[in-house]
Amino acid sequence: MTPIRIKPALLQIHSILGLAAALILSMMGLTGAIMGFEDEIQAALNSSLAHVAPRTEAPLTPSELVARLQADPALGKVSAITLARDPSAAARVRFARKDDGGHPASLLVDPYDGRVLGEPSGESFFTTVRHLHRWLLLPGDGNGAGRQITGAAVLGLVVLLITGIVLRWPKRATSASLWLKPQLALRGRGLHRSLHSVIGTWVLPVYLVIALTGLTYSYAWYKDGLTWLLAPASQTQMPGKAARGGGANSAAEAKPIALDLVWATLREQAGDRFAVMQLTLPAGAATAVRVRTWPSEQNDGRRDEFRIDAATGRLISAERYADKTTGERVLARVLDIHRGSILGWPGQLVFMLAAALMPLFAVTGVLLYVSRRRLRRPMPPLTTVHLVPGE
Repeated sequence: MTPIRIKPALLQIHSILGLAAALILSMMGLTGAIMGFEDEIQAALNSSLAHVAPRTEAPLTPSELVARLQADPALGKVSAITLARDPSAAARVRFARKDDGGHPASLLVDPYDGRVLGEPSGESFFTTVRHLHRWLLLPGDGNGAGRQITGAAVLGLVVLLITGIVLRWPKRATSASLWLKPQLALRGRGLHRSLHSVIGTWVLPVYLVIALTGLTYSYAWYKDGLTWLLAPASQTQMPGKAARGGGANSAAEAKPIALDLVWATLREQAGDRFAVMQLTLPAGAATAVRVRTWPSEQNDGRRDEFRIDAATGRLISAERYADKTTGERVLARVLDIHRGSILGWPGQLVFMLAAALMPLFAVTGVLLYVSRRRLRRPMPPLTTVHLVPGE
């Protein structure tokens, strides 16, 4: 019985998957690299616009701020407000989706008098990049075909990483320099192979983390499985979360929203133990306001989340980061792990550079495939030459 040749079969799988997903993975890598320092870039672009002169009077409460903004019908309905404890920080206000399906721009607002300061620069650009990264700008956004395509590409990346390391694994131990040092003196196929394999070894752990965390945004079954593995207790609470999300009201009985009650309940629950606070107002007839608070100006996964009934001021639920288990904290910070920001700016930089290198593997992989096909092409038969006398 002929033994199965594992490595040739894995090479075929690696090549076919690589060719199929090369373009999508390259695009996702480049867009991911662009978003690597999105917060820092936007902060730099809007450094003057996002700050106001501190004053002696207290800033407006969320209800007063919303009332002043809603007085201008051209702005639309307020959907979220982000406030900071820093007295010189402007408030950021987001508006509800327009009737045509487009998102109006967010605005920076003076928290002391509700005066509109302007539209933050770079926001629409990064929104487009994010939609390209997640959904390829295809119709339907997260509910369309784009999410399935990018999810399949990420699954393919996991297979590429596994088959790649198996194909490169030597039969006997080799020196670290041979494994980790690219042979830049080579030319042609040798250089392409060295760049593809050696640099691929460098970034393999980073790509594996990016892929395994990115799949949570593509497939519900994967996210549920991760929740079952890391935080099984929280999974049993998921049905309750869905039920409480819209509040106790039906669509036929809309109750007035009183943000003053939300503000009072929030101050009772969180006090002054936050640097940034975001209120997301309910849509339709619902009255449950979602409030997120962060202990620092960095809006990462280390946040507390409250749901407060804006009709009565009743606290519906409270999820505090300090009370979470280790598994729940990991789930809360999946995006920070995905971007590398959980390791601070050095981690962000490493993950950004690794993402930017994705097109390198697409290009070298295609070149290696083409050269391999040429080497396997059968040589033409030698032509028999008959010599005449005297030749």
